[in-house]
Amino acid sequence: GTALVLRVLAVVAGFLAGAAVAWFSEPGRQFGVFAGEAITEVKKVVWPTRKETMQTTAAVFAFVVVMAIFLWISDKTLEWVLYDLILGWKKT
Repeated sequence: GTALVLRVLAVVAGFLAGAAVAWFSEPGRQFGVFAGEAITEVKKVVWPTRKETMQTTAAVFAFVVVMAIFLWISDKTLEWVLYDLILGWKKT
């Protein structure tokens, strides 16, 4: 009981101390300015619509499936050439 409360208070005190250092130090203030500018830039981003996102996702999935089939065919072809034709090892 008491040990858990002390650990939680220690973590909270650590966060408060870190916030105080960030608030009162020059690097902390610079980071605050940077974070504010980053938020402003994120608000300027034109995010894709749901339709555009779904279309792009579908295109990626289709490409992955096509590449998987291509790689499987390439693998089986090389396996056949190497093991059956060149080495003569027939699978049983």
